[in-house]
Amino acid sequence: MGERKRDSIIAYLRHRMEEYGIEPDDLASAIAGNQTRQKPARYQNATGDNWTGDGEMPQWLKQAISAGQRLEHFEVASAPPVQESPRKTIDWRDDPFAGSPLARQHAD
Repeated sequence: MGERKRDSIIAYLRHRMEEYGIEPDDLASAIAGNQTRQKPARYQNATGDNWTGDGEMPQWLKQAISAGQRLEHFEVASAPPVQESPRKTIDWRDDPFAGSPLARQHAD
């Protein structure tokens, strides 16, 4: 895009924003909101190109499939979130062997 065309588009957008009372912060927050709603990638190649699986298949994926690669090869591994199990707390006050030589022995 040429510098002149770019400046023209910026001027047009500024004029329209003034006309509708849109502040730059309003625009920034709307853009940020759209980015958080994007779906995660379902397919990705080694160079980082990705596709959510919605809409038309991207060219890089079409080319790979036509070259003999399987779609499943590009699936992003989605491991289930690891849930930490709550650790049991032990009340040693009721342990009859606490402090005795038996409690201090190590299993070999």
